[in-house]
Amino acid sequence: MTSTASLTIRHASAADEADLTRLAALDSSRVPSGELIVAQLDGRLVAALSVDTGAAIADPFEHTAAILDSMRAQVRSSRQPRPAILPGHLGRALFGRA
Repeated sequence: MTSTASLTIRHASAADEADLTRLAALDSSRVPSGELIVAQLDGRLVAALSVDTGAAIADPFEHTAAILDSMRAQVRSSRQPRPAILPGHLGRALFGRA
């Protein structure tokens, strides 16, 4: 990947089906099941990761290890519990804060 390459990580859509099939064939694998996120490098699909199972496929002719690491980190961070934001009066009632 060059310094001018454009990387996009997003949720897969039905429009990605042909590219996912091509990518799986390159990886000698199957398209992972479940909800997928995909990585596009300069507009070309180079990796896909199942949010549900963690299974991944990637273009073996591209340097995708760091891309997959980034995708996995995004999935992990999206699963982290977020602190609840409570309205001021409810927060004060529950936590005794003025």
